[in-house]
Amino acid sequence: SKLCTLPLLAGANIPGDFVVPTVAGCIDLVIHVETRADGSRSIAAIAGVSGRVEHGVIEIADLYTDAGQGLVRGSGFPPHPDRFRRAGFDLAHLLGAGGAHEPGRAA
Repeated sequence: SKLCTLPLLAGANIPGDFVVPTVAGCIDLVIHVETRADGSRSIAAIAGVSGRVEHGVIEIADLYTDAGQGLVRGSGFPPHPDRFRRAGFDLAHLLGAGGAHEPGRAA
């Protein structure tokens, strides 16, 4: 919601119903970094952004979350696997999928 709010500060010439899907379609991953009590920072979660919007809310897929024991792999898979493939990244290997396959592709 913060990323979607920033363009709206430019003025009334940009409607919110344009900004939300535009932002959703431009971002593949969100890495949430939190500041701990001692001032250090750590990754709290990594999410994939599908680009789909439902009732003004951008859909995300949990890739990794930290519930206090370090990052744990979630069940989500990043959207747009073709973008990662073109950049030379093997998502199944990076995510430790261990035989899992990308959504929409045959195993």
